Amino acid sequence: MRIKAVIAYDGSAFEGFQRQTRTPRTVTTAFENALKRLGIESAITGSGRTDAGVHATGQVIHFDLPDYWHDLSKLQMHLNGQLEAIAVKHISSVPDNFHARFDAHKRIYRYLLSTTSPSVFERRYIAHVPALDIQKLQHALALFEGRHDFGYFRKSGSETKDDIRTIYQTRLRKIGKYYAIYFEANGFLRAQVRMMLSAAFEVSRGELTLEQLKEQLAMHHRYTTHLAPPEGLYLARVIYWHQHQGLKTKISKSLITL
Repeated sequence: MRIKAVIAYDGSAFEGFQRQTRTPRTVTTAFENALKRLGIESAITGSGRTDAGVHATGQVIHFDLPDYWHDLSKLQMHLNGQLEAIAVKHISSVPDNFHARFDAHKRIYRYLLSTTSPSVFERRYIAHVPALDIQKLQHALALFEGRHDFGYFRKSGSETKDDIRTIYQTRLRKIGKYYAIYFEANGFLRAQVRMMLSAAFEVSRGELTLEQLKEQLAMHHRYTTHLAPPEGLYLARVIYWHQHQGLKTKISKSLITL
């Protein structure tokens, strides 16, 4: 039986989502080891990879259960008892051909930042980005919307056929003393969100012009390859076609609650 699970995790506890040969400290390894302790020999597949230090509140994975497992609520309880820094938020059975990555219709990332230094309790979860010109930042973020070749906004090693992605919308919100930036797209390349954020921050600080950002987006010239700090980045939500069909409100309205 194929299982779809929505999980959250504290990225500061891991060296990334994907399994690695150099370290066991990955989300995939931790989850698969928890499955093994329950007698379940199955690899997991995620909707996408996250870098070291990047969090998730709505990562989606799939894995396969042996025939003798039927009580999914009991499975969720046991997994949450086995896991540290990972929580299974929801679990359900899906058709055997469901694929957490290839069936995803939209992905939403959220970036939380503060222009003042975060407290000792916030440092792993809120990025410190000082001296921002919010109006310039909004203009820079808006440039990423639409269908583009993001070949100059990714790290090497992306396992993709091409670098063309569609960003449906970006959004910047003030939430108390914090700012939240949202990217909603059909998919993202490796480190693309952090590289776009860093470029937008450079525009905000006057270190990069909007014209230069446009040139890099058009793949005429690569001006920056810096990455925004990982601490504030969260994979917030993954939307599948059946979910998309049933939505009664626009995703833009729901971003506020992510």
